[in-house]
Amino acid sequence: MAPRAMWKGQLRLSLVSIPVELFSATRSGASISFRQIHKPSGKPVHYQKVVEGIGPIDVDEIVKGYEYEDDRYVLLEPKEVDAIKLETKKTLELVQFVETSDIPPLYFDKPYYLVPADELAEDAYRVVRDALRTSNKVGLGQLTLRGREYLVAVKPCGDGLLLETLRYADELRKADPMFSEISGKKADKELLDVATALIEKKSAPFDADVFKDNYAAALKELVNRKMKGKSARVEVEEGERPQRRGDNVVDLMSALKKSLEGGGGKKPQTKAKSSARGGRRKSA
Repeated sequence: MAPRAMWKGQLRLSLVSIPVELFSATRSGASISFRQIHKPSGKPVHYQKVVEGIGPIDVDEIVKGYEYEDDRYVLLEPKEVDAIKLETKKTLELVQFVETSDIPPLYFDKPYYLVPADELAEDAYRVVRDALRTSNKVGLGQLTLRGREYLVAVKPCGDGLLLETLRYADELRKADPMFSEISGKKADKELLDVATALIEKKSAPFDADVFKDNYAAALKELVNRKMKGKSARVEVEEGERPQRRGDNVVDLMSALKKSLEGGGGKKPQTKAKSSARGGRRKSA
């Protein structure tokens, strides 16, 4: 199945606008993931949106709250947030260009492929790509994606363009406090020569295929080994299958129907996890 574009809009360079689409350059399914299971019953653990003193609530009743003081919030309706007009929702304008090596690695966040939306856009797209490659520069701009505005860098990548989201300066911790207790004493000359020689000996062109995720491979091997036995396997009944609409959202109608079928006299088989902050699910 063809990947779905995460964003569609215009890549603008001065007066030139190019229709483009944005795709994730990483695969979330490449790593192994787990569901939490209640061991005594063998049933999956569900998660609900819960309010203290009220219990499970409907997602339609949820609004965004900004905590301006401890336990004091200003409430924002979804339509109020959506009404914020930013040009970067539909346009990525390259407003500055810097040397490729000028951006410290600490700022880079996540990579995306930026591709022309159609054949008509390819000519202008190629011009921007080749101009960046010839000048050895990276284009900087801002883009609204997933409900926030990102600082982004655009640079050539093979036959296309790679867009990388960058962290803003105020998102990074200062390094000085972390390294302040490290002595300013220079390394021993003899030891430095040996370490330098070792680095030279082990130097080679970068090839990501050389490195494998050994932990994920070991987990898969463990899963396959456990699957050969029956004691560690459970089967989820159709009515108890995990919800797929969101990490923290449970289908309340299904839960209510199941309660009615059971006559309402039995205790619920799933437990709601809650906290003062809403309780986010952690990925494995």
